Amino acid sequence: MLSDPQAPVRGAALGALSRAGGLSPAVLEQAMADTDPGIRRRACEQAGRKLAGAGDVDPHRARIVTMLMAMLDDPDSSVAEMAAWALGEAGSHGAAACDRLVSMTRSASPLCREAAVAALGAIGEPRGLDAVIDALADRPAVRRRAVVALAGFADRRARHALHRALEDRDWQTRQAAEDLLAD
Repeated sequence: MLSDPQAPVRGAALGALSRAGGLSPAVLEQAMADTDPGIRRRACEQAGRKLAGAGDVDPHRARIVTMLMAMLDDPDSSVAEMAAWALGEAGSHGAAACDRLVSMTRSASPLCREAAVAALGAIGEPRGLDAVIDALADRPAVRRRAVVALAGFADRRARHALHRALEDRDWQTRQAAEDLLAD
């Protein structure tokens, strides 16, 4: 059913395999190469859930992370956004993924920038901090995400950036900074 001509059937097959614990790297790779962006997006989502649930014990972790990193370049921004989310869910996976997410914070798509900032915060890799701080000058939704992402960094620059966010022109950004500083 993964090769069915109808995308909804392929999506259902992917979901069924996920629930049954049958998502091999080969299945994910096939789904990530699908012509339908909905299937590619679902494959990224399932890969993130698989890695988040398995932690570092999945023997195919490195291969799946590499596939997700490639999906950051998908021409459909919703697929690239989901790949960034999945990398954040997967947690720490080295400098290469962090560097790719930092690059994504300069994407033309606000959705992708927001997802990349969130993933960098979830990962908490110090080399991503500057990109998260830079995102405090972006659109309100990205700035709000950046404030929350700063909580993932144990660095005085993150705390200083949170204090600066208390003066943001967006009330939700200010509120998020205030909430984080209160903890």
